[in-house]
Amino acid sequence: MTGVEIDMIVTDSIKALELYEKIFDVERVEVTDFPKGENEVIFSLYGVRFHMLDENPEFQLIAPKPDNPQTIWFNIMVPDINETYSNAMKTGCTELQPVTEIPDFGVSNAIFNDPFGYQWMLHQIYKEVSFEERMRLFEEKRED
Repeated sequence: MTGVEIDMIVTDSIKALELYEKIFDVERVEVTDFPKGENEVIFSLYGVRFHMLDENPEFQLIAPKPDNPQTIWFNIMVPDINETYSNAMKTGCTELQPVTEIPDFGVSNAIFNDPFGYQWMLHQIYKEVSFEERMRLFEEKRED
């Protein structure tokens, strides 16, 4: 078997899964039911596997803190950015950038932190813009 899985440590993987299910259309793959500190969850989001483990300092599994998020973030392309972003705000996530349209690039994006210390960037693509066209637009903006 081959593939890629994103692993992350959270204070409580069951609560984190419940939060993410309110924001995204996730598919549960494996969910344990042990005491807090021993649980793990595997879920799929748009075909990408995420594996969350409970924080457990005894095994050097330390979760980020909401006021000190990790430098990694998840960039998720969604079918309806306004709905997904609204779901995130309703579940207690913190806005970093509201939904912002970037018409020249054919996208809208938004950024939020979740209560478990992770940052999420949302993208909705309205039209395909080639790499060459994006580079041309970047060059024009640099010259201004």
